[in-house]
Amino acid sequence: MFPPQFDYHRASSIDDALELLERHAADDPRILAGGHSLLPDLKNGRASPRALVDIGEIDALRGIGSGADVESGADSGADETAIGALTTYADILESDRLQRHAPVLTDATSVLADLQIRNRGTIGGNLTAAEPGADLPAATLAADATVRVRGPDGERAIDAAAFLGADGSEPALRERELVTEVRVPHVEAGGYAKKTHPASGYAMVGVAAVLETDDGTITDARVAATGVLERVVRLAAVEDALVGARVESKTIEAAAERAGETIEPADARSDDHASGEFRVHLLSTYAERALERAVDRVAAGAGGTGTAGDLE
Repeated sequence: MFPPQFDYHRASSIDDALELLERHAADDPRILAGGHSLLPDLKNGRASPRALVDIGEIDALRGIGSGADVESGADSGADETAIGALTTYADILESDRLQRHAPVLTDATSVLADLQIRNRGTIGGNLTAAEPGADLPAATLAADATVRVRGPDGERAIDAAAFLGADGSEPALRERELVTEVRVPHVEAGGYAKKTHPASGYAMVGVAAVLETDDGTITDARVAATGVLERVVRLAAVEDALVGARVESKTIEAAAERAGETIEPADARSDDHASGEFRVHLLSTYAERALERAVDRVAAGAGGTGTAGDLE
């Protein structure tokens, strides 16, 4: 199918992009970054804007670092990493800083799409699209990240749960707002495990896990799932079973068994490849695998490196 006709505008800066979005508000403008969600929507008739604002040339939206590398200029501090919204998946995978301090994010990125898409797709575009089976929303939610945006009313910071609608609310991004960066707190260990959907390449089920420990005891746990519902979701029962327990195989296995308690099978997504009941059934297996990766990193004494692989 052919996309609808639209006016194309290339922004030279963040302020220019916001001005273009405001000027063409009556044309239902859409932002073009990597284009991997927008272009299929245009061709399939799911979107029909009369104006596109291309932000792909805004260098201020690229970079990984303490915060000075991205447009806001504010130092995010030594305990978190700022990722510019136009930072590609490939750049995330190549970042030693993120491999050390945000392994759940690099794990999820390592099983995302193919080489061509990783070189073009962006973290800001991925989170804004928030596809039900996308990998990065689960990793971002488990990482307790903050998304920074700018719009007509200025700049604001939104926690990942609110931004993604994971708390049951509508996604918090407003019209004519632009994602500028994602700030990810540093964690002791994390992991991601995924059952790939055979048709889409998204997650049929994906689980992201982050652990903090003290002297062999789990002091904090955040576990999030994608692919099961129309939005990402925290697996609260798994988290409750982990906090206060020892870092042991039996702890991980027992906690993972509770993964399905958060989701009713009747509420889960269903298609020709997997019923909602089957997706919920898979949760325990992939929760256990994600937690095992995190525990391996706890044992290694660092965030660790490497990729998650497509654990079937």
